[in-house]
Amino acid sequence: MPESALQPLSRLVQPFSGNQPGWNLQEVQGRLIEISEPHPVAALSFCFLLVREVQMAGSYAAWVGSMDSTFYPPDAEKSGIDLRNLPILRLTDARSLGRATEILLRSGAFQLVLLDLGRDHAIPVARLAQLNGLVRKHNACAVFITRKQHDEQSVGPLISLHARTSRQRVETNSFSCQLKILRDKRRGKKWTWQTRLSGVEGYY
Repeated sequence: MPESALQPLSRLVQPFSGNQPGWNLQEVQGRLIEISEPHPVAALSFCFLLVREVQMAGSYAAWVGSMDSTFYPPDAEKSGIDLRNLPILRLTDARSLGRATEILLRSGAFQLVLLDLGRDHAIPVARLAQLNGLVRKHNACAVFITRKQHDEQSVGPLISLHARTSRQRVETNSFSCQLKILRDKRRGKKWTWQTRLSGVEGYY
């Protein structure tokens, strides 16, 4: 079923102070990223933040996911995402998703590829190595969105930054959303980043 995110991002409250480094395109370029959440609501919102940043810079992002799950396009559009410039590929298994992501990154046309793995995390190490080489070569980013419990490990050792998300209601239709960085190979330390997002219509 379609997944909704906490939206619209146009009503985003500025990030709380004191949480540096931040969640932005500069932080994730040239890296393999994984965002995990049992039910990826906040995770989708964090991914859409990157998509919007890429599109505002005049570059391209793409979505690669399974046949049985995707984001809800009207919510993404309300958040400022240009769906006409967001290719969506839907395939049957993790190996096909990984291959499609490789093709997109190898083209050099996409600065960001979001890979919705769901609960099927079977990406071979060899494929991760290929993807890692491509994001470095093109200064791009591949974000793996996974449905995991908080005690589960990341997709693989080549993941440069592994984050888990959480959200907490602070007002009637306002949520504090947090990224907890469990692994950051670039910085060599754990850190957190949080912001406040609105809920979509009916998300109360």
